[in-house]
Amino acid sequence: MAEVVLERLSKHYVAGGSFAVRDLNLRVCDGELVVLVGPSGCGKTTILRLIAGLEQPSSGDIFIGGRNVKGVHPRDRDVAMVFQDYALYPHMTAYENMAFGLRMRKSPRDETDRRVREAAAMLGVSDLLQRKPGALSGGQRQRIALGRAIARVPGAQCLLFDEPLSNLDARMRASMRGEIKALHRRLKATTIYVTHDQEEAMTLGERVIVMAAGRVQQDGPPLEVYRSPRNRFVAGFLGSPSMNFIDGRLIVDGSIATFVEDGPDGARLALSARRAATANAERITLGVRPEHILIAPDAPPEPGALRARVRLIEIPGDHANVHLVTAAGSALIARCSAGVIPSIDASVGFRLEATGLHLFAPGDFGEAVAG
Repeated sequence: MAEVVLERLSKHYVAGGSFAVRDLNLRVCDGELVVLVGPSGCGKTTILRLIAGLEQPSSGDIFIGGRNVKGVHPRDRDVAMVFQDYALYPHMTAYENMAFGLRMRKSPRDETDRRVREAAAMLGVSDLLQRKPGALSGGQRQRIALGRAIARVPGAQCLLFDEPLSNLDARMRASMRGEIKALHRRLKATTIYVTHDQEEAMTLGERVIVMAAGRVQQDGPPLEVYRSPRNRFVAGFLGSPSMNFIDGRLIVDGSIATFVEDGPDGARLALSARRAATANAERITLGVRPEHILIAPDAPPEPGALRARVRLIEIPGDHANVHLVTAAGSALIARCSAGVIPSIDASVGFRLEATGLHLFAPGDFGEAVAG
């Protein structure tokens, strides 16, 4: 396997008049598993296609194993790719689909057979090799597509995955995520994985790269990106339910900072002296994740507690997502134990854990305020 380096890479579509990827710099180390995550249209699939040679960049360079592959034909780049729609040949058996890439590269017959059967055994599809794709389930077809890429691993510089699990049901996606993670540990292959599913990104990636508008918004270990988002977009994209945002203003008086929620009867929240020292803008957005909102359904509110009305309750499992509306009209979601669920339309007191508060400059991509 090999290191993959992208330098000032851009892709501009003249017809649409827009950049799919803009001035991207990225380094994926040998043997690393990196996940590109972001909404549709953010440029993540285009990046894979540029690396694979299926599209040509408008500017910039692509290095695979130290070799600049800009302009090199896809078959000569030594990459293996798994597509979202499986891309299996319907007239070929599973065995023939898995062997196709090796045969195109004139691999010896015995070597091709060995690699295909090893990949099939690894994925538990040895008994499906003589079936054609039409006789396979979605999960089985995905395993065959994975097997085709895995069979190429010894001769490939890197593995590229383009949303390979998006067509599977939730249970199958969870199972396949575990299999891909285990395969990476076993193969130690340089892997770039694209998904729009933030849960998939957080569970799979050694590094997570959050994309938007053709640019990298944040790059780092999953927990670091989750706990210390660089801007409001990253904060809102990662997490389920996503981070809550309250727009307001910051009043600083010496060493004391007070956040005041927008709207009539807006809540007031005292912030630390450190936050007061680092905040330099009057307009500010306060962010807090659902797990950092503590509600007391029945008890009288503690001193300093805020008030809100319960609008909706969701119970996805062993906890409840409680949808709240403050007096000023801000919508929040709090996560609480399923054993302490308040009533719909009840007025409840809640507190925000100080360690879980984030401050952002105004706007969808407002930068995080340090402190």
